[in-house]
Amino acid sequence: METLTIALPKGRLQEQVLGLFAAIGHDVAEKAALSRKLILPDVTGRLRYVLAKPSDVPVYVEYGAADLGIAGLDVLREHERALYEPLALGVGRCRMVLAGPQAARGRNLRLATGLRVASKYPHLATQYFQRQGISAEIIPLDGSIELAPAVGLADLLVDLVETGRTLRENGLVELETILEVQAMLVVNRASYNLRLASIQDLIGRLAAEIERRAAEESER
Repeated sequence: METLTIALPKGRLQEQVLGLFAAIGHDVAEKAALSRKLILPDVTGRLRYVLAKPSDVPVYVEYGAADLGIAGLDVLREHERALYEPLALGVGRCRMVLAGPQAARGRNLRLATGLRVASKYPHLATQYFQRQGISAEIIPLDGSIELAPAVGLADLLVDLVETGRTLRENGLVELETILEVQAMLVVNRASYNLRLASIQDLIGRLAAEIERRAAEESER
């Protein structure tokens, strides 16, 4: 029996994604669910989950350490890995935004000089400002991006938001949505060719469950 390896992101997405797989019969084994192990078998023996840092998931898949993976669209667009993206999963929804102080609303950024922008996504931020024809210095940060405008490190920021509450609590407002984000299923290109039937079967069952959930949501 063929076993597929799936790289999952540790953190906020992990529970939602495992719930999606459980709904199609691939729950993790009871003992594994209670452990701190980073490799977890499912109850059928047909899948094994590898838990990785979200930004590392596409790397595991691209280099063949995992056949498939779950990654946010933000991570995929920031790092541009050579992967198939056959399915949007409908979970982990948020948005990447340009944000800043209230005074920045309505400001013509094309006329700004010395504009500095803090972001965990320097590649996407650079692409955005280039498309807009705006000159800006992108400052890469890994921590609390909202701090940067407050202490004068940056004028604006590019970051993910879900409700926008953290921005508001730090005196910031959303200026523009750059990218709508959700979790995506990604597939190693060689694995897709070598294990086509198993991977297509899994994709089909996931797609059906996502469609069922969407229909249920629309009826509420």
